[in-house]
Amino acid sequence: MVVVTRGVAGQRKGVGPSASLAAASSKPKSQKRPAVSLRSRWCRHARRASLNPLGLRTRAAQDDEQATSGVEDGGSDGGNIKQLLGMKGASVEKEDKWKVRLQLMKPVTWVPLIWGVACGAAASGMYTWTPENVAKALLCMTMSGPFLTGYTQVMNDYYDREIDAINEPYRPIPSGLISETEAVAQFVLLLAGGLGIAYVLDGWAGHETPVIFYEAIFGSFISYIYSAPPLKLKQSGWYGSYALGASYIALPWWAGQLLFGNNLTWDVALLTVLYSLAGLGIAIVNDFKSIEGDRELGLKSLPVEFGIDVAKWITVGTIDLTQLAVAAYVYQGLGERWYSIAIQLLVIPQVFFQFKYFIPDPVKNDVKYQGAAQPFLVLGILMTGLAVGHHNQLLAAGGL
Repeated sequence: MVVVTRGVAGQRKGVGPSASLAAASSKPKSQKRPAVSLRSRWCRHARRASLNPLGLRTRAAQDDEQATSGVEDGGSDGGNIKQLLGMKGASVEKEDKWKVRLQLMKPVTWVPLIWGVACGAAASGMYTWTPENVAKALLCMTMSGPFLTGYTQVMNDYYDREIDAINEPYRPIPSGLISETEAVAQFVLLLAGGLGIAYVLDGWAGHETPVIFYEAIFGSFISYIYSAPPLKLKQSGWYGSYALGASYIALPWWAGQLLFGNNLTWDVALLTVLYSLAGLGIAIVNDFKSIEGDRELGLKSLPVEFGIDVAKWITVGTIDLTQLAVAAYVYQGLGERWYSIAIQLLVIPQVFFQFKYFIPDPVKNDVKYQGAAQPFLVLGILMTGLAVGHHNQLLAAGGL
């Protein structure tokens, strides 16, 4: 329910290459660029200097011509959209404060959590399409996405402000669009709101024990130790990546199933934890774009520890083998043959896109790969949820 990201993206920031910068850098040489005053050029370089009090080398400094061209053009519509979604390549122009706060919350990273709630509702076997259930589901998705994932993202940005000055200097805190105090106030309010919604959901579902509230506290704690010192799990490649993967899959699933069925069993909980190994692979995909800053600041991401060539095979291995193991359990453990076949078939296009995009160049093609392959992964998660739900319906009806 709570997502910890290095980041799509979360993510470790949100996913997405700098489309606006790439477009700007590929303009024909004959096209005349708008004139920029000497004062505006000085301000940009002064900002870069002030964002790096530790003297860390920034990507903007390494590729100054490309980075400034997008800003001089006033920022494209694509850059503005990326800013609102919290994706890489966002505009660094001064924006309304609400846009900056939304960028901090990275809406693009809410989607897997919202989907996870839907999968958990399906797994309960008790969801029906009534107005009340739809309202419950939407409120649970709001808790998991905008509030608790937003809390995680803002907090992550706050504790990552130094590494962002290297990897993503356009982010709101290192770019100076929002102060550190404002960021802290924002993630505290989001946390309070998310926990409050969790408590309301328990009451609405008639739970004697506030299990969703307890889960929200647990997920929020994992988010904190992922991003904040002294533990800062993200500094350890394995622990950090798995915490991220579990938050994408297991926690929102549990919230949805507890809300509608309150029938989360240990075997299903373990199944979602196993599925989270695929989430670990997704988390490693996000690490490749941050390898430069991670190495400079001593973060032990898997691409830094093992190198790009080894880490890319670890990535695809965890994603593919996990889904095949889940398919085997659905077939043998639950007896849901057709759902198992569907999960296996959905692995095939993922393998195709791994060899087309990811294996040749995981740094350059990480976003292309995720955009092409992840829809099949999340459909597989839904098939698993439907299989569990169908199994629970048969159990309730005495058919097993």
